[in-house]
Amino acid sequence: MDSQGYNCFVDRDKMDTAIQDLGPKELNCTELQELKQLARQGYWAHSHALRGKVYQRLIRDIPCRTVTPDASVYSDIVGKIVGKHSSSSLPLPEFVDNTQVPSYCLNSRGEGAVRKILLCIANQFPDISFCPALPAVVALLLHYSIDEAECFEKACRILACNDPSKKLIDQSFLAFESSCMTFGDLVNKYCQAAHKLMVAVSEDVLQVYADWQRWLFGELPLSYFARVFDVFLVEGYKVLYRVALAILKFFHKVRAGQPLESDNVKQDIRTFVKDIAKTVSPEKLLEKAFAIRLFSRKEIQLLQMANEKALKQKGITVKQKSVSLSKRQFVHLAVHAENFHSEIVSVKEMRDIWSWIPERFALCQPLLLFSSLQHGYSLTRPTWYSLTLGLGLSPQVCGAYLSTDWSERNKFGGKLGFFGTGECFVFRLQPEVQRYEWVVIKHPELTKPLSLETTATPSLLCHSLPSSSDPADRLSPFLATRHFNLPSKTESMFMAGGTDCLIVGGGGGQALYIDGDLNRGRTGHCDTFNNQPLCSENFLIAAVEAWGFQDPDTH
Repeated sequence: MDSQGYNCFVDRDKMDTAIQDLGPKELNCTELQELKQLARQGYWAHSHALRGKVYQRLIRDIPCRTVTPDASVYSDIVGKIVGKHSSSSLPLPEFVDNTQVPSYCLNSRGEGAVRKILLCIANQFPDISFCPALPAVVALLLHYSIDEAECFEKACRILACNDPSKKLIDQSFLAFESSCMTFGDLVNKYCQAAHKLMVAVSEDVLQVYADWQRWLFGELPLSYFARVFDVFLVEGYKVLYRVALAILKFFHKVRAGQPLESDNVKQDIRTFVKDIAKTVSPEKLLEKAFAIRLFSRKEIQLLQMANEKALKQKGITVKQKSVSLSKRQFVHLAVHAENFHSEIVSVKEMRDIWSWIPERFALCQPLLLFSSLQHGYSLTRPTWYSLTLGLGLSPQVCGAYLSTDWSERNKFGGKLGFFGTGECFVFRLQPEVQRYEWVVIKHPELTKPLSLETTATPSLLCHSLPSSSDPADRLSPFLATRHFNLPSKTESMFMAGGTDCLIVGGGGGQALYIDGDLNRGRTGHCDTFNNQPLCSENFLIAAVEAWGFQDPDTH
């Protein structure tokens, strides 16, 4: 190491240009809360030597498996694994999925060392099947390690973390895919303007979101990625979601109203992230990221598990070598113009609705389950209360997404009672498009999340998936109201129904009310969705359609 703490793998000139070494040399902090603040403020961001010490300390404190490879293991195996090959010609492990090794400020020796370390990790972690983020992590750590062996040990400790509450890096295709779906769900809720742009300009919007980890682990310049990694080591995986959402917000702000630079928005975002220094500083990026009022870590974990469950039931657990993501039904692909027919909504309008629903249902295709024009005007029709998606419509088109199976109404013994989760929403399509989500999503200050340990009554993660003996089935659903300390019940009156009426949204009024004969309806402001009337407050119903989700592989 030289006087500035640079090792033999770093190009000093590049490093001096990327990150000026002007910061403090020591850190005297033991409290986690203080450490979080210092990480966010970038306390050690401008001291190469101090960042190396902090990384060593934080990674050393990660709870790991009993047997975790250390520096001595690397010294023992590297010669046998690398052999006489030149470091620069070494193949990368299959689990990196052809991801390029970002060089950042590494010299050619450093780039070769990253390949050696990755091969040794593959040797010691045969259970890793998909981990495209790892080359960037190893490359970053090598800047702040004494030698290859120390870098190897740090990476191994991150991979071997055995704290179930502290997810760090996805190591399987299932985990990676469910993270991409979870990110898409978060974009849908927290970056609605950007999401609308993505849906408008991309053929496969989920493919755009599937690139989110690459924005962080590969495209971000070193000075930005290192700042993100500083906070990530202290606070965990949720930080990655925050920063990726902030990147998308800045991309939308810069590009809104401008023609895209190519016909490939995925490539445009990558280019934007590479050149992000033209738009925003690392400090402003993190400031934007932490201004987003995300769900609790526990709630995001439930969403991730719901997405994993949906993928498992679709059989999407490993990447297909021939066609990547071949079984995914993307927004534009799920609603096929040639076989979609509705008396109420156009293909474009149904695609808009499809882009709003949770990502796990984008694995399916829309299926018309009930039409008043075909099945008659009555809530007593047997198909009605098996629905998962309901559209109550008049000449002014409006409707609702309902997150819970209507069979839940039976638990009230014939009486009218509200149920459902915070994934429900109401909308209008004509005369103008508007969606109203659960009030808590936009106003999290109304409530404080409860820990999962205080919740009761286990139920299915995803109502539309068949039951099984899987323990995950007995977890609470995502955005179940029992997870939140709500000021009153009026903020959680999602859906109710019987033979005489159907209600969506309550408290101070009803977002949507339809009578049992499907003849008349009304709409108004309600506390649950904090919505404006969806159409004329009292209306005659021209037609009602209810749509569910069909597995495209079922015939």
